[in-house]
Amino acid sequence: MNKIVLASDNPGKIREFNELLAPRGIQVVAQGSLGVSPADEPFGTFLENCLAKARNAARQTGLPALADDSGICVDALDGAPGVHSARFAGEPKSDMRNNELLISRLKGCGNRSAHYVCVLVALKKSDDPDPLVASGCWAGEIVDEPRGSNGFGYDPYFFLKSDGKTAAELSDEEKNARSHRGQAMRMMSALMKERWGW
Repeated sequence: MNKIVLASDNPGKIREFNELLAPRGIQVVAQGSLGVSPADEPFGTFLENCLAKARNAARQTGLPALADDSGICVDALDGAPGVHSARFAGEPKSDMRNNELLISRLKGCGNRSAHYVCVLVALKKSDDPDPLVASGCWAGEIVDEPRGSNGFGYDPYFFLKSDGKTAAELSDEEKNARSHRGQAMRMMSALMKERWGW
């Protein structure tokens, strides 16, 4: 089994990555379980932050690394919270406070269009000159009242017209089939097979 360190300690992300990659014989290990201190994420784009996180995890562990930088971009807020999605309401990070701030910022706004973005980077080593890069996008809209208990982050407020449900009302299987992260992971899985032979 191939082992890769995930540059995250988010339990929801770890679960999703393992569900998607374990059938391929790839074991995903959270960076915190290996004593990795998180990378700084000073950049304005998902790609730059993702690359910084992957290089940091690979450097500290000597293992191949996989990093995810994802968030929600709301049209009426000029793409915010974007790369600041996890800490939209400041420190300490809190899904509840992030969602409260998002809903308050959209009060009285007619345009509720939003999309989730996921960028993935995989490196064989910290100075890998040819990182694998995959991305996915999932369109929806923001609703005022949370619905559902499956998922994390903004999922209870992210409504999918085609399903008549929020992302938090989907099963894990439904979410993985549609989501930004599911799209990016399938692309990354194909790249790992094609380029790394995994």
